[in-house]
Parts: sequence; C-alpha cells; structure tokens
Amino acid sequence: MSIRHSLLSILAQGPCYGYQLRSEFDRRTGSTWPLNVGQIYNTLDRLVRDGLVTKTSAPVDSGPDATQQTYYTITDAGKIEAEHWLNSPVDSYSVSRDELAIKLAIAVTLPDVDAHTVIEHQRQATRGAIDALSLTVEVREDARDASQFAEQLVTDSLCAHAEAELLWLDRVEATLTTAQSHGLVEAFPLNLTKPKRGRPATTAPTNEAAIA
Repeated sequence: MSIRHSLLSILAQGPCYGYQLRSEFDRRTGSTWPLNVGQIYNTLDRLVRDGLVTKTSAPVDSGPDATQQTYYTITDAGKIEAEHWLNSPVDSYSVSRDELAIKLAIAVTLPDVDAHTVIEHQRQATRGAIDALSLTVEVREDARDASQFAEQLVTDSLCAHAEAELLWLDRVEATLTTAQSHGLVEAFPLNLTKPKRGRPATTAPTNEAAIA
C-alpha cells in the first residue's frame, strides 16, 4: 500500500493541509486503512524533500488573532508521479514478502515446531476474518455514494484474499503431509559452524541426491 502515492493523487485535486488529507484519505478508502496524523506529516515531509510537493502557509482568519495554516501543493513532478502510479499495475509477486508464507517457511524448518498447528491456528483466524468481512459485505450491499462504494471495494478485496488464503493453507497442509510421509521434509537445527572470513557458514550436503 503506497501512502505516498495515495496522498499525491489526492493533492492533485488541490492543495490540502495535514488533517484534511487524512480525512480525504479516510473518505476515499471507506476508512479501511486508518492513518494517524504522524504518518501523514512524515510522508508529506518526504514528498517536500523529493520536490513532489511544496509547503506554504496562509492565515486561517483575519485580524490580530489570525493563525497560520500550512498547506501542501503538488508540483508538476508530483503530478507526473501520481499519474504514473495510477496507470501502472501493482507488482505484488516479484519478491515474496508475505508474512504468513515466511512464517510457515520458518516453521517447517524448526525442530520443535508443529507446522500443522501453525497452519490450523491461521486457518481459524482466517475463517473468523471471512465471517466478519462477509457481514460487512451484506450490510453494504446497498452502497450508493462513492465513500460506501470505496469501502465495499476494499472489503471485497480483503474477503477475496482471505478466501484464497484458506485454499492456499489447505494446499500447503496437503503438500506438507505428503512430503513428510515420504521423508522429504526434515527440520534442521541451528548451524553452529563458524564462518570463514566473515562469510555465512555453509554445511556440506548430506542427502544422497546432493552427494550424487
């Protein structure tokens, strides 16, 4: 999720101040991805640093008690980047950084961890998430305005991902069971071999296929 580009795309509609940007982001995403003000301002500072946004101050009221409000305005370079982001496909699969996949990959290699239990815990949590999301979908079936439609869109995406996750967990468990029954999966202990010249330690292959 690119907060940076989301804010740029909103700023392309006109100058905003920090709290206004948070409100606009919530409104346009159905409040499905809560952002705090600190995240907003940290992102804006980086956008200013990168020349994609400028920062100006303007009085909120007139008179001796007038206060200054800081506004952020997108630059031409920022507009180009926002347009490029909106028109480019999201590449989610070139590098696997999925936390669940990494957790299971670690679990199957640890001697004292039952990966099947890890899978079952996740399965129960995912089913619970699907039940909660399905309830939200039913409530929002009559969505009419843009804000409700945005919330529906994100909720449907979350539900689809959760359903796909359940199918993937079933496949992982079936594959793991088969592999274990054939002795193809074996947890391995910590490698205590001292590295040489600062390089990671390696262990010599021990299975017959590797030796051959």
